[in-house]
Amino acid sequence: MDKVVVDTSIVIDGEITKLIESGKLKDCEIIVPVAVLDELQSQASQSKDYGFVGLEEIKKIRELAEKNNIVLRFEGERPSMEDIKLARHGRIDAIIKDIAKKNDATFYTADYVQALVAQAEGVKTSYSKPQVKITDLEFEKFFDSQTMSVHLKEGTRPVAKRGKPGTFSLVELEDKVLIEEYLEGITAEILEASRATQAGAVEISKPGALVIQYRDFRVVITHPPFSDSYEITITHPIVKLSLEQYKITEKLMQRLSEKAEGILIAGAPGSGKSTFASSLADFYSKKGKIVKTFESPRDLQVDEKITQYTQLDGSFENAADILLLVRPDYTIYDEIRRYHDFRVFSDLRLAGVGMVGVVHANAPLDAIQRFIGKIELGMIPHILDTVVFVQGGEISKVYELEFKVKVPTGMTEQDLARPVIEVRNFENHNLEYEIYTYGEENIVIPISKDAKSGGIERLAESKIRETIRRFDSDAEIEILSNNSIRVRVDKDSIASLIGRGGSTINELEKTLGVHIDVEEKDQSSTKSQWFEMSESGNNLVLEVDSAKTGMNADIYVNDKHLLSSSVGKRGRIIIAKKSSSGKRIINAVMSKNDIKVVIHD
Repeated sequence: MDKVVVDTSIVIDGEITKLIESGKLKDCEIIVPVAVLDELQSQASQSKDYGFVGLEEIKKIRELAEKNNIVLRFEGERPSMEDIKLARHGRIDAIIKDIAKKNDATFYTADYVQALVAQAEGVKTSYSKPQVKITDLEFEKFFDSQTMSVHLKEGTRPVAKRGKPGTFSLVELEDKVLIEEYLEGITAEILEASRATQAGAVEISKPGALVIQYRDFRVVITHPPFSDSYEITITHPIVKLSLEQYKITEKLMQRLSEKAEGILIAGAPGSGKSTFASSLADFYSKKGKIVKTFESPRDLQVDEKITQYTQLDGSFENAADILLLVRPDYTIYDEIRRYHDFRVFSDLRLAGVGMVGVVHANAPLDAIQRFIGKIELGMIPHILDTVVFVQGGEISKVYELEFKVKVPTGMTEQDLARPVIEVRNFENHNLEYEIYTYGEENIVIPISKDAKSGGIERLAESKIRETIRRFDSDAEIEILSNNSIRVRVDKDSIASLIGRGGSTINELEKTLGVHIDVEEKDQSSTKSQWFEMSESGNNLVLEVDSAKTGMNADIYVNDKHLLSSSVGKRGRIIIAKKSSSGKRIINAVMSKNDIKVVIHD
């Protein structure tokens, strides 16, 4: 009886199954090295598709062997840790070839290098060149010139988005319900075509998720444990435009050509942001600029002169170190989402690289606000100078950012001057928003054309109330005018609110930008709220009336303001024990000090 030894490559390709079904392999003994089985099991345990495919093939071989007078057996030892460490240097391959030598068997492989080495060692070898389909792949039949994306999900019918950004519709492609085996076949086709033609690359590979960039198709594959079922989403750009094809004014074209170096392209998903970014990249490249891209996955459709970078060793920070050595004039940073993306974008811009960022946003201002809190407020206008909002594939609005030190619009006192970021409509230069720091908070204020409203109306009234209630938990505040308020507090709190020589009240007036009248409060006013305190793990829980859920709460110890919080679900205020406030409350309980909770809107 002839003997056959198989390696991992020939098993995964399914070639042995085909040879048995065609009758070319019969009346023989097939030996599967334990190293092959161990490797497939390892891949499957890591949720890699090849592992599952290989194990299924061995299962099929066993079923076919019984019908074709074939003996199937496993031979050899499991690879040691040293063998596994040296696998990339050919140790596992050598183990498999040794089994073929020992049994004087024919060695079947689909790996060309393996076949050459085996033949050089005098091992009888049968090399099967992989038959890889590289044209007319199964998924391509779902696409036409109007198809933006195809959505294939196990247990449902295939659907596609057809049209153009802003005016697309979801259409059903076939009447048949998709099954997992069919979707796995599409995945295998794309992987093999990518490997054989080098026209594709695996951009992301995680347990249950795989992202492949195949030619100009972005393929996202998910399956359990990440998703509840097998799903493939394939997106494809349907248009490639030059910058001149957009409705761009001469003024904007001049800014993009000469001045703008911190550009943010914003828009909702599917609005055409990446298409505009690709056009801008080609525009700069044709102007003789060195242009690079940062993408994961690399799916921008750009000129061959433009190098597309992805994460280096899993990080864009590492890629940025290399990028600075390349010295590009402009870098297109596609899909700024995570915290470190904003940091890398900012660092590169401050290093002198012209940056074009793409960010998801439902409104032009939202794109700017996504930078607030991630970098210092005063640095934003040094990083961003132009915001382009794209909607329905067209430029909808353009903002320019300017940095000034001035009195914010609506305030009257000159000593309230502070650094202000002005957000202006680029085309008419009208001021639409101001961004500045107020107390410890960053404030974004819309500015009307006449800007008649005063500081009281535009600044958060809740902030004023919060400030005053630090002196008296039950303070009553009355808005008299745009620049004046009346405060009624307990008699005992008047002195601390006014301060020695009026120093405290004067400082409050400067900070809030209003004049403050102080009066003694009617003693019939409401007092503190009933509450119960308990412990839950690492937290203190203060329970008040559940009807107060969503309202604001001020907590006092011996009538001194400790912190402000909000009432959570079921009337619970949760404070971490290890926080400074939590430690002070615990000390107050131990010392039997007075703790008071005041609830207000």
